[in-house]
Amino acid sequence: MPDIRVTFPDGAVRTFTKGVTLQAIAEAVGPRLAKDAVAGKIDDEIVDLSQTLDRDARVTILTPRDPEGLEVYRHSSSHLMAYAVKELFEDVKVAIGPVIENGFYYDFDTSHVLTPEDFPAIESKMKELIARDLPFEREVVPQADALRFFEERGETYKKEIVEGLDEQITTYRVGDFVDLCRGPHVPSSGKIKAYKLTGVAGAYWRGSEMNPMLQRLYATSWPTKKELDEHLERLEEAKRRDHRRLGRELELFSISEELGPGLILWHPKGARVRNIIEDHWRKEHYRHGYDLVASPHVAKLQLWETSGHTAFYRENMYSPMEVDETKYLVKPMNCPFHVQIFGTKTRSYRDLPFRWAELGTVYRYERSGVLHGLMRVRGFTQDDAHIFCRPDQLEDEIGTVLQFVFSMLRTFGFEEYEIFLSTRPEKYVGSLDDWEHATGALEAALKGLRVEFAVDPGEGVFYGPKIDIKIKDCLGRSWQCSTVQVDFNNPERFNLGYVGSDGEQHRPIMVHRALLGSIERFFGILIEHYGGAFPLWLAPTQVRVLPVSEKFEEYARKVHKQLIEADVRSELDDRNEKLGFRIREGELQKVPLMLILGEREQEAENVTYRERGRGKQATTGLEELVTLVKEREQQRQ
Repeated sequence: MPDIRVTFPDGAVRTFTKGVTLQAIAEAVGPRLAKDAVAGKIDDEIVDLSQTLDRDARVTILTPRDPEGLEVYRHSSSHLMAYAVKELFEDVKVAIGPVIENGFYYDFDTSHVLTPEDFPAIESKMKELIARDLPFEREVVPQADALRFFEERGETYKKEIVEGLDEQITTYRVGDFVDLCRGPHVPSSGKIKAYKLTGVAGAYWRGSEMNPMLQRLYATSWPTKKELDEHLERLEEAKRRDHRRLGRELELFSISEELGPGLILWHPKGARVRNIIEDHWRKEHYRHGYDLVASPHVAKLQLWETSGHTAFYRENMYSPMEVDETKYLVKPMNCPFHVQIFGTKTRSYRDLPFRWAELGTVYRYERSGVLHGLMRVRGFTQDDAHIFCRPDQLEDEIGTVLQFVFSMLRTFGFEEYEIFLSTRPEKYVGSLDDWEHATGALEAALKGLRVEFAVDPGEGVFYGPKIDIKIKDCLGRSWQCSTVQVDFNNPERFNLGYVGSDGEQHRPIMVHRALLGSIERFFGILIEHYGGAFPLWLAPTQVRVLPVSEKFEEYARKVHKQLIEADVRSELDDRNEKLGFRIREGELQKVPLMLILGEREQEAENVTYRERGRGKQATTGLEELVTLVKEREQQRQ
């Protein structure tokens, strides 16, 4: 048989006999690679290692060290978990089992109520299946055969999926378990090394409350036990940092069922931090050439019809209310209001750009199953701004916004991010020329700042391309916060215009921009990033004043008053409790500085302070302490 040329990622080229499998190619490269291999890539297509090659191609052998290989590894792990559940319990119907960040899940319909007590048995059964080193076997069958196969086995969810697919259906068999799946998969079950079930929850079939409630098993798998153990430790640390628990313990916020799910009650300490964030936000916006605006919480239904929200966003909007025989909606977005401000007078090309920002509270209907503390809510305040500019100003405006984003994120302690450029989706508005101009401006701005970014094809919004920035917290988790979106839709729908240098009317470009995302979500991220131990400049209480005994309460009150007058966030704890108890309480409340005032401090009219988590004490004058606090505030520490 004739030879074919295989080009490897490092540029090396080797010849193989036509019809060679990717497994054989991996073995030819070396025994270590062959042992670790889980799948392969031919040009840009990820395939099973059993795939044969009959032409010249670029080939990559994937291991769990590669992101694509790890996804294959975890997808195969999900099939094994489903197999184990079906082996252990009766009357089990399987639904879907996709890979998610750091793991996977599988949805089941079964009369047996799955609980964490079942996890050891399921893991043990998975271990048994792995020890048997069962092959994953791919088969392509006609749709009719697949329908008959899953119907005979009572797999109603699989049958429903097949009904919506093309005529040729791909399935994978491992042992006695056959699943509907495009693949690829690892060659055999023995490739799976380290895994752990992590949780169970309810989930509606296809995400609709009108459908049956299924049981969702969450799990994770890793190439080695060491990596699994490290991940499980990160999960435990994440639990310790859970913003819902810390929010309750530190009295930052609460959610009341009487008020309604997804609606936040800000307690004094949480509101204090929120105000610090917002005050800094306002100050920085004025400094960066923005004007602040404000808008109502409701508007006529007609406004949302003109903007296109009722057509593109209706499922996330609340039902209309009727006032004076006119329908109104609470706002899910701020943008149409800013558009209205632009349209109040004739604008000149000399006036542009306009940069208008607002901390605007919006309301969106989120399904109860996805609500999650501060991270997913129904009422929230957007860190929002809209820029109206000429086409020739777009690239510079984008570059300036990105620099503002990075500066703001660094201020709050986030130094690492992932950046994605999302391009035109299948359904879009505007001309191709507009899209090319906008996408080019976004890309040029990113390249001009020399930042790394990935292109996310087809993931732009219907009205324009966008840049999304995901911050990484102290646990390495990614959070979507900042976004920059170009919009052709609103200027067109609202017939916005400006008078150009030629005296003619021209259409401005609108840029939607958020630095922090929503205040609620960003605050939740901050709580978990710092574990509730905010840096002194952000802490709701910067100093707690502790008299050693009641004899020194008068001096403590005097110190507390002077701190308040110096604009230091001070608390006086003069409860009739032992000093050690009050110090421990201050540590639990994560107060940055605690002042301990006794006879020596009263006589010298100074203070002794201890810093959070350090235990060591230092004595200084009150003015020097105030200076220390102010310096740390200036340095955002």
